[in-house]
Amino acid sequence: MSFFELAKTRYSCRKLTSAVVEPEKIERILQAAIAAPTAKNLQRYTIWQITSPEAFDKLKQATPYTFGSALAFVIGAKKDGAFDRPFDNKNFAEIDAAIVATHLMLAVQDEGLGTTWVGWFDAPKMQELFPEMQGYELIAIFPVGYPAEGAKPSGRHEDRRQISEVLVKL
Repeated sequence: MSFFELAKTRYSCRKLTSAVVEPEKIERILQAAIAAPTAKNLQRYTIWQITSPEAFDKLKQATPYTFGSALAFVIGAKKDGAFDRPFDNKNFAEIDAAIVATHLMLAVQDEGLGTTWVGWFDAPKMQELFPEMQGYELIAIFPVGYPAEGAKPSGRHEDRRQISEVLVKL
């Protein structure tokens, strides 16, 4: 599948099975994520893999949006040590982590799995439940699994602005 086809077919899958995802697929997803570029290659992010029933119970205390999956990834950005743009001190940790998250999300689709970028979660609660996440800006949760029967894109999936609406030629 070409990148264009991948980008067009990926959708926010909100109906997943709890079937076990093969370790080799998880490995390829993670390899794609760590291949993501970061500012000055500082790589100030962490990926947490949630698979145990106990960890999933904790996750569900911070968000209701696991969509039936038994696997999830959480992406966090560590601001300390990340690139700061010298002109305005803009810290790139969250931008870098979002690039990593995008690579991960597209790799999930490429593996024939489904996910959605979950931003609706209680970050302070997550950090309380998972102390290893303290000190990070939590960017996203990705519940991952095989799309369940009846899974489909939302009715608005095809709604996109025209290039002429988003592009300014200078």
